[in-house]
Amino acid sequence: MQIKDIVKKVKQIEIRTRKKTEAALMGQYHSAFKGQGMTFSEVRPYQFGDEIRRIDWNKTARFREPFVKVMEEERELTMMILVDISASMDYGTKVQLKREYVAEIAASLGFSAAGNNDKVGLILFADKVYKVIPPQKGRKHILSIISNILTADYVPAESKIDKAMEYMMGIFKRKSLVFLFSDFEDEYDSKMLRVASKKHQLLGMRIYDEKDNEIPDVGYARLYDVETGKEIWANTSSARWRYTFAEEQKQKLRALEEDFANSSASFMNINTGSDYSKLLYNYFQKK
Repeated sequence: MQIKDIVKKVKQIEIRTRKKTEAALMGQYHSAFKGQGMTFSEVRPYQFGDEIRRIDWNKTARFREPFVKVMEEERELTMMILVDISASMDYGTKVQLKREYVAEIAASLGFSAAGNNDKVGLILFADKVYKVIPPQKGRKHILSIISNILTADYVPAESKIDKAMEYMMGIFKRKSLVFLFSDFEDEYDSKMLRVASKKHQLLGMRIYDEKDNEIPDVGYARLYDVETGKEIWANTSSARWRYTFAEEQKQKLRALEEDFANSSASFMNINTGSDYSKLLYNYFQKK
């Protein structure tokens, strides 16, 4: 894409997502993610009903009247967005490519976080980690993240989710909100999901196109794997072949859902043509 096209696309995504974010998601986001704990704010005179454990005994002794410590919620969080940039994510048969759909969802999450003064970071990965944008605050930073997702070179290689998760956990020690975007077409180590979920709040988001799950009848066709380079000829006119392919995809999805559930992590299966804002709203409500 030319620079002017990128700017235009980013602006369009900002307009669409900010409207959705302000209308529904931001409040639910704030309610769902309450921060890391409480921090000291100030000291004031004791009032009837205050908890005794909040009394500041040093100041009470000094002034010979009771004072209490006022605590406030430590709101600031870190959100990490991990995006699979293997070649299968640069694909789509509907209005949007998977990468464009991911950019829009990431924008909604990012603006929700920015509205609550939280930091947002980005990791782009495939067979290895290709780019890291450290967590920062603000609208301009979110726009930069959107642009990077849209303009990344989507590489012809199998995605290694394990490496991305391991890298992220090695850098970010403090508990973070982690949103993992992929079509999960490649194998991964489920143990890594369990480790990541213990340390961070993890949501896996499988982004798929309807043609990922079912192949139409187009006769004999050469099917090409853009990530491995493998090619096969298939008789797509065979109802049995199409049924077998669809069932294999369903089995992969069930196994994926079980892995996330067994890891105590959350999971969403999102079609590029669906309304993601409702799914995110429900996710925030449950949290």
